[in-house]
Amino acid sequence: MNVWLWVGQIVLAVSFLGGGLVKLVLPLDKLRGGMPWVDDMPRTAVQGIGAVEILGGAGVILPWATDIAPVLTPIAAVGLALVMVGGFATHLRRHEYARSLSNVFLFVIAVLVAAGRF
Repeated sequence: MNVWLWVGQIVLAVSFLGGGLVKLVLPLDKLRGGMPWVDDMPRTAVQGIGAVEILGGAGVILPWATDIAPVLTPIAAVGLALVMVGGFATHLRRHEYARSLSNVFLFVIAVLVAAGRF
């Protein structure tokens, strides 16, 4: 089971570190193609989401890997699950049903990692 939890943690880390970095550094014009929801939010909100995703992506790996405050890993996974709830709600509000599938997928992984690491 430990291997599967690590796989889940790595999937979450790669997804959220990459997505968060993109949201944090790219201008809104560049994000609109793949993330049309950015039109509904100010730049600072998009950057804030990106920063939270980066922290969560690091949080699901580093504490457990370094054995420094490992309780932070499942807490980070819960936080990422909550981010996915917000993303899912945003996509549903915008009638972007196909885009919400990735939110569900990452939500399930985050919940499984949180449950397994608590």
